[in-house]
Amino acid sequence: MRFIFKTSYDQDIRISKHSGHLFWYSSLLVSLIFAPSVLPAYWSSLLTMAMIYSIVGLGLMLLSGFTGLFSIGHAAFMGVGAYTQAVLTSMGWPFPVAIVCSMALSAAVGAVVGLPALRVRGIYLAIATLAFAFIVQEVFTRWESVTGGNRGLTVGMINLFGWKTSSPIVFYYICLVLTILTTLGMLNLLRSATGRAFVAIRDSEISAQSMGVNLARYKTLSFAVSAALAGLGGALSAHMLRFISPDQFGIVQSIDLLLIVIIGGLGSVHGAFFGAIFLIASPQAISFAKNFLPSAIGETVGLQSLVYGLVLIAFVLYEPMGIYGRWVKIRTWFELAPLYRKGLFKRQKNFQKTERLK
Repeated sequence: MRFIFKTSYDQDIRISKHSGHLFWYSSLLVSLIFAPSVLPAYWSSLLTMAMIYSIVGLGLMLLSGFTGLFSIGHAAFMGVGAYTQAVLTSMGWPFPVAIVCSMALSAAVGAVVGLPALRVRGIYLAIATLAFAFIVQEVFTRWESVTGGNRGLTVGMINLFGWKTSSPIVFYYICLVLTILTTLGMLNLLRSATGRAFVAIRDSEISAQSMGVNLARYKTLSFAVSAALAGLGGALSAHMLRFISPDQFGIVQSIDLLLIVIIGGLGSVHGAFFGAIFLIASPQAISFAKNFLPSAIGETVGLQSLVYGLVLIAFVLYEPMGIYGRWVKIRTWFELAPLYRKGLFKRQKNFQKTERLK
């Protein structure tokens, strides 16, 4: 078992808590760097998609897991980033400049959508974001002169200030660099005063406001940052798929993004990565399992949606902390064995006194 002896306040907010973190994360980084030269091209493309969804998952995790604001229309922000990237790339804009513009436009749209969060909460906020997603999808369909409508839009090659490439390996390393930068930025944001304000709003808006937290400012900022990361993921997915259409950013995609944070582990940075890996790996596992199932079951329409629903119900009932929560329990069991206590992670019903208004 590892005991961490803290001698300063800086240790409490340090990204790497001990040498074990440095070793394992460095090993993971080295593995990801050499993965394209070892794995087949298909598996490398799955890793690329997992990194893209991890970026979007980090944004949604910031909004839902750390600020307590739920969105069922996050795919709309991905669509804004994807279409902005496609249009600017077709105009000859360099890839980095187009990426920044996609994030900026998505953040601006997210700030506008975040305005209802100042007055509504819970299911009503989710309904508001869902309505926004339908509006954005309709705009993508009707604005044919820019988006191509239902015909879709072809995305050009990556233009790095004159050097154009469509190499999957180059795109893999671009996604890897952006994923690392996004993760480090998220970790630094969460340990800053802004991140602590987000968590305070999640725990109790009344308590946060009584401590001087500006709810309007930080809620809007959370929506903007979350939408910017979703726009970044949408821009990268546009280059990955090389073709985008309005139906790619509908309610089904928004539910998939919500599955990332719920199944991965709500309120944890690791959960965004676990959820993204689940979202990418589960269709492959289902396709593999169909070979061993009876044809009446394996060829059933909507089998993947059925599996998603069952997995979601199982996590909500038996493991609300998600995959990351289960991993924490397993790790703790090995650290404390044979002194592990069965009720160590038993859920308790704790309520803030400031929320007892009735």
